[in-house]
Amino acid sequence: MTRCRLCGSEAMASVVDLGATPPCESFLAADQLDQPEPAYPLHLRVCTDCWLAQIPPLITPEETFKEYAYFSSYSTSWVEHARTFVDDAAARLDLGTGAFVVEVASNDGYLLKHVVDRGIRCLGIEPSVNVGAAARDGGVPTLTEFLSPDTGSAVRAEHGPADLVVANNVYAHIPDVVGFTEGLRALVADDGWVSIEVQHLLTLIEENQYDTIYHEHFQYYTVASAIRALASGGLALVDVELLPTHGGSIRLWARPAEVAGEPSQQVVDVLAREKAAGLQELSGYTEFSARVAKVRRDLLKFLITAAERGETVVGYGAPGKGNTLLNHCGIRPDLLAYTVDRNPYKHGRFTPGTRVPILPPERIAADKPDYVLVLPWNLRAELTEQLSFVHEWGGRLVFPIPELSIVEVAS
Repeated sequence: MTRCRLCGSEAMASVVDLGATPPCESFLAADQLDQPEPAYPLHLRVCTDCWLAQIPPLITPEETFKEYAYFSSYSTSWVEHARTFVDDAAARLDLGTGAFVVEVASNDGYLLKHVVDRGIRCLGIEPSVNVGAAARDGGVPTLTEFLSPDTGSAVRAEHGPADLVVANNVYAHIPDVVGFTEGLRALVADDGWVSIEVQHLLTLIEENQYDTIYHEHFQYYTVASAIRALASGGLALVDVELLPTHGGSIRLWARPAEVAGEPSQQVVDVLAREKAAGLQELSGYTEFSARVAKVRRDLLKFLITAAERGETVVGYGAPGKGNTLLNHCGIRPDLLAYTVDRNPYKHGRFTPGTRVPILPPERIAADKPDYVLVLPWNLRAELTEQLSFVHEWGGRLVFPIPELSIVEVAS
């Protein structure tokens, strides 16, 4: 990578190099196991001019998202998070039945179904054919497209401007930051609102959340770099919320620059926290690589010791982030017999690169393993409750991040 994709600067500094891995959602069918599997460098750098952290765009969104393995509705807590957001946004923005809401990267309708239930007109824009079809089957109007300035203008011409545009967990997934932001501006009414949720680089670094670095995530935002990104498309940040989702996210409330006004005190406060953490100078990034290496060593030491004792370790979940962790650590079925997932799309498939089998969740109760390695560690509270039954045979849960944690589950 020679130039920053936001400001064009060549002043790029290394943050952490995770080697080369396959795309994290490219789960393998059994008949693909003897075929070549492409892997791409996964090297996070930061622009020392605008401070946008980013990886090279080695794969395209079209390669990843036309057929997608992730269905948001399989996470109970995420659906509840979406419902709460819709309730709060409707109250905050006074959204009634005459309003129009658009969600970009709307997945299987996990959020917009709550908008439909309120009788508010809405539209999802979702590039993945299979999950978009699931949304339509669930009664959520969904357009199968990638967002661009042209797509935004076309939707606005056909449906009118949106009072609220929602973009949850997608602002990191697009290499053309400027074009995507221009698309958001094209969708939103001149006096409307844009709500964006994206992982916060501050918590990613502070909590060693390096497994959320993968090829689908082209960039990683602080509030400071998000302000610059929004401005590139004619939007201005008005407010920010700190969220616990995905290990620590930010919800950015933006408006067209002409009507935005001054940012809230919360924006000022979070910018001060980022500056105090050194994220607008190289000092905030220099120790991250060493802390990542310790996560890898500690997890491998645990797995090797368990194997030598004849103890069984299986996984819970097959999230994209888990595949960054498995590949970086070199964890294969000799150390992790299998993992399970609630999403039936993944059953009978294998994790990319490491070829760990993915089975239905019922296998854990049937096999009674000694340990369950929880790969979606960000859902710790939800999954600790879901997996409480492992105490029946003395099984324990293992969380790899932010540091190795072995938990005895209460009944």
